[in-house]
Amino acid sequence: MFNSLISSIKRWHSKPKDGKGSNADSRPGKGRQSTPKKPRAPKTSRVIVPRSDHCLSRRDVSRAALTVMKRLQEAGFEAYIVGGGVRDLLLGGHPKDFDVATDATPEQAKQLFRGARIVGRRFRILHARIGREVIEVTTFRGHHSDGEAHEAQQSEHGMLLRDNVYGDLESDAVRRDFTVNALYYTINGFEIHDYTGGIRDIEQRLIRMIGDPATRYKEDPVRMLRAVRFAAKLDFDIEPATAAPLAELAPLLRNIAPARLFDEILKLLMSGDGERTFELLCEHGLWPHLFPDNALQLDTPEALALTRQALRNTDDRIRNDQRVTPAFLYAALLWPAVNSEQKFLIEKGIPPVPALAQAAQKITSNQLVHTAIPKRFSLPMREIWDMQSRLSRRGGERAFRLMEMPRFRAAYDFLLLREDSGEIPAGLGQWWTDFQAADEEQRQQMVRDAARSAPRGSKSRGRRSRGGRNRNRGKRPDNGAEHPSN
Repeated sequence: MFNSLISSIKRWHSKPKDGKGSNADSRPGKGRQSTPKKPRAPKTSRVIVPRSDHCLSRRDVSRAALTVMKRLQEAGFEAYIVGGGVRDLLLGGHPKDFDVATDATPEQAKQLFRGARIVGRRFRILHARIGREVIEVTTFRGHHSDGEAHEAQQSEHGMLLRDNVYGDLESDAVRRDFTVNALYYTINGFEIHDYTGGIRDIEQRLIRMIGDPATRYKEDPVRMLRAVRFAAKLDFDIEPATAAPLAELAPLLRNIAPARLFDEILKLLMSGDGERTFELLCEHGLWPHLFPDNALQLDTPEALALTRQALRNTDDRIRNDQRVTPAFLYAALLWPAVNSEQKFLIEKGIPPVPALAQAAQKITSNQLVHTAIPKRFSLPMREIWDMQSRLSRRGGERAFRLMEMPRFRAAYDFLLLREDSGEIPAGLGQWWTDFQAADEEQRQQMVRDAARSAPRGSKSRGRRSRGGRNRNRGKRPDNGAEHPSN
């Protein structure tokens, strides 16, 4: 069915339009070269794909999204499914979210849905709750240059601070970011409307910016991250003109609020394609502006291996429907810099434990300038780091107590990650693997064996009891020596 769709598109593009002998090219950059006084939207050439020539079925669309569309249309408004939902269905995927675009203003649409909320400042949207689902409803956008000062505002860098200018379906299409996200599906005839060549780019597996890429990136630098994310997720190429400004404009990411970048990091690295996304971010010069301390360590083979393995493990867990947490991923991405800083401080004479605390504080503070790390993730991240040295101290009851700690499993997984990357010698991770699988008697024997194999002179000094040297005489001695608390 998709091949039939592509064949139909090819026929439509080969037909003359408006008697001029050839159809208009909807790609950005075509047409007049002179700079107009007022920014203009790219020229469009509308293609309507009838139901018989596409594979998208309303049975694959969320019932909540269909309800929203129907209610808007019954009230006299236009309504379309738009964006990633249409794109993914054409590619045979199963979208989790569906967005609706309409000519109703947020205030008008809100009257149609009980409990709906208008959110957003830069561009206001409506969240319509249907049952347990929340459908995002956006009003058709116009070009920001057509708005008044209270409707559209840009920063000195060209970033849109406010963009509440409304328009029609065609103007909304060219205000979207990429052609593959500017496809509109309507239940009125079950047609797909394409104003920007999105179906053609799906056929060619290309991520193409609508309009001038540099201008659009300056309007919202997060679009640079979206270009990479879609390319990794869909296994598409980034069209050369769309990719060209990325490295030069990457510093504009510094103008994005750290909280917003944290949300984007989760989409980039915790959606099942993190390793490929990391490769593209490095290729286009974006990674150093997200994780600068990690980027400085990537020349070290162990740091690169640890970063890749952490992302690969996260991808595997997501594909297997296993739990993942940003705390572990951030711990892995920042650890090479923390480890390097700790070694530097130790060389200056600072003991290992305080050196780790200082290094962790410094690197975490550096990262917070770029991306936020909520405390519910930063605190477990620090605990994972702190437990790395404790995992090597297994004497007495310590191994048993460590295994009962809430972050033990994460710290154990992190230890394996460090061994796999070559940062530390293998062996300790296998000991803990065997310890978890052993019964009580076997565990006691493993602890005694670990104590006997500890280096001589590594006995912990501990705290002297108040009762004097002979107070505990006759009591059971500690099961072996321990490593010093370093």
